[in-house]
Order: sequence, then C-alpha cells, then structure tokens
Amino acid sequence: MFGKFNPAGPLAARRSDDYGPLMPDGLRILVDADACPVKEEIYKVAFRHNVPVTIVSNSHLRIPAHALLSRVVVSDAFDAADDWIVEHADSLSVVITGDILLADRCLKAGATVLAPTGKPFTTSSIGAAVAVRAIMADLRAGGDVIGGPAPFAKADRSRFLSALDEMLTRLARIAS
Repeated sequence: MFGKFNPAGPLAARRSDDYGPLMPDGLRILVDADACPVKEEIYKVAFRHNVPVTIVSNSHLRIPAHALLSRVVVSDAFDAADDWIVEHADSLSVVITGDILLADRCLKAGATVLAPTGKPFTTSSIGAAVAVRAIMADLRAGGDVIGGPAPFAKADRSRFLSALDEMLTRLARIAS
C-alpha cells in the first residue's frame, strides 16, 4: 500500500480492448479524496478515457470495484495524503484537489491541477490563490467573521466534467 507507485497499477495485464484504447503509459489521475465532492464524476471521465485513478485519503473510502481504480490510504499524519500525491505527481498526472497549497506543490512537480469546481490551477494563477488564502487565514485568526467559498453547485459539477475531459484529451495528445 505504501510502496513505490506503479503507474500501470492494476492495469499491467489488461488488453486495450478490455476498456477501450489504452491511454499513454503513465497518464493518470491522482485524487485528494478526503473531501472531494466529484469522485463519481472523476470515475465517469476516467472510464471514458481509459485512465487509471488513484484515490488518496487518510481513511478507508469505498470505491467501485474496477480495474482502473485504486486506493491508497496514508497515515493520519499532517499532510500525509498531500505528501504522497506530490511524491507521485509528474507531467502525466492530473491532480484533483481543492487544497491551494497542495495545488502549488503539484504544479511545481509538473502536474496538471484541477479544483473540484472545474477551475484549473495554473503556474500563473497559483501565486494569487496562495496570497488570498494567506490573507483570509490572517483575517480569521484576527477574529474577523468572513464568508467562505460559495456552496458547491450543479454548474460546478458540469464545469468540472468538461474541464477534466479537456485536460485528459490534451495530455493524451502531448504524451503520444
């Protein structure tokens, strides 16, 4: 469970006609899963594109039994799931997270990063996101009552599906 990541994972022995055409070796989705509201959508797009998904969490989460899906349960140490994801993220990884600091670390590792709302984190946008996060944390620490993010909406789910589909298509072209 905590060994070296094998991008093929449970797919090593499968044939291209088992689930459709094989995507380029190493292309994968890594999910910061503990509070991810779009796991079902991730599975749907991954199955369509035939891309393996690794669900990373601090506790056991139920996932469908499918050859493209695997689960990694890390310790409950602070940032253990984040550390595992960063360690295994590379230019052929799509990381799904709402954690701005994890997104920053994954971008530095070369990964493509998408928030559950469908908003991509990019090298040009992450600095501002980290700064806003820090300002909001300072305001909360000072006792200011501030609003949080907008509630997760149906439009976010739709935007996420579209953005993940586009990212996987683009990465597959680049990797081929």
